[in-house]
Amino acid sequence: MSFADSLLELIVQTSTNLPSDIRRLIADAQKRETPDTNASLALATIALNVDMACETERPICQDTGMPTFIVKTPVGFDQITLEEQIREAVAKATKAGKLRPNSVDSLTGKNSGNNLGPGTPVIHFHQHRKPEVEIKLVLKGGGCENKNIQYSLPQELPGLGRADRNLDGVRKCLMHAVYQAQGQGCSAGYLGVCIGGDRTTGYEHAKEQLFRNADDVNPVAELAELEKYITDNANTLGIGTMGFGGKVTLLGCKVGVLNRLPASFFVSVAYECWAFRRLGVVLDAQTGKIQKWLYREQDEIKKLAVGQGFKLTGREVVLEAPVTEDKVRSIRAGDVVVINGIVNTGRDAVHHHLMHHESPVDLRGSVLYHCGPVMTKDASGKWICGAAGPTTSSREEPYQADIIGKFGIRAVIGKGGMGAKTLAGLKQHGAVYLNAIGGAAQYYSECVKSVDGVHWLDEFGIPEAMWHLRVNGFATICTMDSHGNSLHKEVDASSLQQLGQFAQPVFADH
Repeated sequence: MSFADSLLELIVQTSTNLPSDIRRLIADAQKRETPDTNASLALATIALNVDMACETERPICQDTGMPTFIVKTPVGFDQITLEEQIREAVAKATKAGKLRPNSVDSLTGKNSGNNLGPGTPVIHFHQHRKPEVEIKLVLKGGGCENKNIQYSLPQELPGLGRADRNLDGVRKCLMHAVYQAQGQGCSAGYLGVCIGGDRTTGYEHAKEQLFRNADDVNPVAELAELEKYITDNANTLGIGTMGFGGKVTLLGCKVGVLNRLPASFFVSVAYECWAFRRLGVVLDAQTGKIQKWLYREQDEIKKLAVGQGFKLTGREVVLEAPVTEDKVRSIRAGDVVVINGIVNTGRDAVHHHLMHHESPVDLRGSVLYHCGPVMTKDASGKWICGAAGPTTSSREEPYQADIIGKFGIRAVIGKGGMGAKTLAGLKQHGAVYLNAIGGAAQYYSECVKSVDGVHWLDEFGIPEAMWHLRVNGFATICTMDSHGNSLHKEVDASSLQQLGQFAQPVFADH
């Protein structure tokens, strides 16, 4: 096995197979959640999706994120050649459908198509006094990356009051970081944290905390206490998996610390989703052969699923386009809704484009899916959907109500919910918002029976194009209905009220 083979294997396994410590956390979360709730249903679907991805060696989540490599090499090792090999492996994995093409020119919006470009992938090189090469990789998707947050203390925080420049102020920041993420970052989440540093090093060190094993104990006693406090108490906020409400909101928290300038006190938070794709390898420095896997242990849980994901009872609402207004008005927040027939995908680029142009297909009575799938072609040139979970919907809030009204869309599928403007638009025009399970890319790709066409592929690239997918048994939960009801609004309000109980000091001021 050469360096090229080992690097490709690392990327493939990281994209398709969760590490041992995260598997244990998800298994424990399933046991702790209240049975027969939307949150327990979401966790069951997540577990099934993890098993499916591992068995088929396809991406756990369609958003394979920004590949970030942490590389340690012996003194004198040729890092330039290794960087070239990493980039080649990333391009090869993208072509094979193990990574979604995610590298976009920030000025033109053009997708490179191979995950290569200025700043992508991210590679951090270090030297160590060991004879082997160590490479760690994390694939952190855009949905959870957008919920990263940085605080500059002192600062006033909703529900918590003033966060001062001390450990108790940090505590308030971390509780707020969990609250502000809600379900938009695919909770149950995980925090990597840095106290101190500057704006750049703080975020970098926060992300480095995600490479710590979930089972380790911080050697700094105060930080170990803080990590446990945040993990325990964040789970009392009632946000729950996918923001559906529930007992499991946070899987873990790891905190590091850097020196800072006297004028600055930053608390930087790297928010990670449940699809915590992080693996590593130790390689022979001469041959590139894998000597050891990191984050894989002998007692790894091989099978996470304890059921079949969504339990369909026959009481679900079934939609097939064209959907009538009367049908939509009959749906209430909390209902399980199953989609059959054609759904059209549309993310940021599509929404912006539709504000100023007509649609290439008739969208009256249609279902619009916030999704950037992984797509490859088979030998005959036919498109194959390799992963098709939902993207975070909040980015489309400025457009969604206008798009619904302009084109007569009856149902929008996404994750994490939407805001007041969309809620008003749903009520005015007669439409619903359906929450799919974030990250469950293999579960939903199994529902895609065919790819019936695509528009704007050359202009926008694979993730942002409008794909026309024929689905069957595509199960969702209505979280925003056409009568002004929003489960997301309710959970946000109740979790903010719960957050207030943590306003009083807990850690002594040093």
